[in-house]
Amino acid sequence: MEYEKLRSMPKVELHCHLDGSLSQTFISRELGREVDLTELQVAYGCRSLKEYLEKFDLPIRCLQTEKSVREAGYDFIRNVAAENMKYVEVRFAPLFSAHEGFSTEQVIEALLTGLEDGRKDFGTESNVIVCAMRHQSEEENLAMFKAARSFLGEGVCCGDLAGDEAAWPMKNFVRLFGEAKKLGLPFVIHAGECGSAENIREAVECGARRIGHGIAMKGHPEIIRLIKDTGTGVEMCPISNLQTKAVNGPEEYPMREFLDQGLLVTVNTDNRTVSNTTVSRELSFIQETYGIHDEEVRRMMENAVEVSFADDSVKDRILKEIRLWYGK
Repeated sequence: MEYEKLRSMPKVELHCHLDGSLSQTFISRELGREVDLTELQVAYGCRSLKEYLEKFDLPIRCLQTEKSVREAGYDFIRNVAAENMKYVEVRFAPLFSAHEGFSTEQVIEALLTGLEDGRKDFGTESNVIVCAMRHQSEEENLAMFKAARSFLGEGVCCGDLAGDEAAWPMKNFVRLFGEAKKLGLPFVIHAGECGSAENIREAVECGARRIGHGIAMKGHPEIIRLIKDTGTGVEMCPISNLQTKAVNGPEEYPMREFLDQGLLVTVNTDNRTVSNTTVSRELSFIQETYGIHDEEVRRMMENAVEVSFADDSVKDRILKEIRLWYGK
């Protein structure tokens, strides 16, 4: 499919980090100076996850006040709407912004306000995923989940776990997500991005509705079967995974394997600014690299609708738009 046609297609994205997706214009305005793109984006020859993560320092500095978080939400929706994004789940770590005088609840409320302002102006529906961080204490993460729970169904859709998977494996967080279940807070979990396939199994057994990345289950048929049997969504982020060296090269990326196994694969950006990408670019890349057919692109968009936390009315409307666009 031609790139411009991909851009015009109605889209859904489920794995996109706010801090890694803020525009150059927004960050320059917040910092009061002209920020060069090289400060925000990884180079083509990015050597490691560590180098990739260094690009988050400036954006996080721009998310420390009510006004900045609210305007970040608006900036985000304006940018994703430019590629006909109908619905997006944007994730962020409220604890990176909360401090004395700016509570976790206020952080979340500010983002929800900005996203809603963006919806009114640009039409893109959204929900927020709140990220617990692996390096933070269970007490801090649970307190954040409790704060977020009061917004469930009012803009917050679920929790998540992000951070250094190798240093803090999934087994360390079983109790945290047991508590999330008691709160009635659904969750997705980053697993198998750069850690072991066992992290994926444990995340699903804890009750994760979707797995972020999940590439470590490549070559593990029993875990692939578990993902398929449980209907667990798989949030794949090809360009980011190649940049962070989660796999050694494009030929090792399991996009084709997971699709052929019938998994509920979705295609996402991870970090739009850091990776210099869009969903349109991701789709173009996988079509050129892995021979993904137009009907498979459609299937992945429909998968994203199916495994999203959107209201049923929103899901029905987007599915109709996708089918109308495809002429069926």
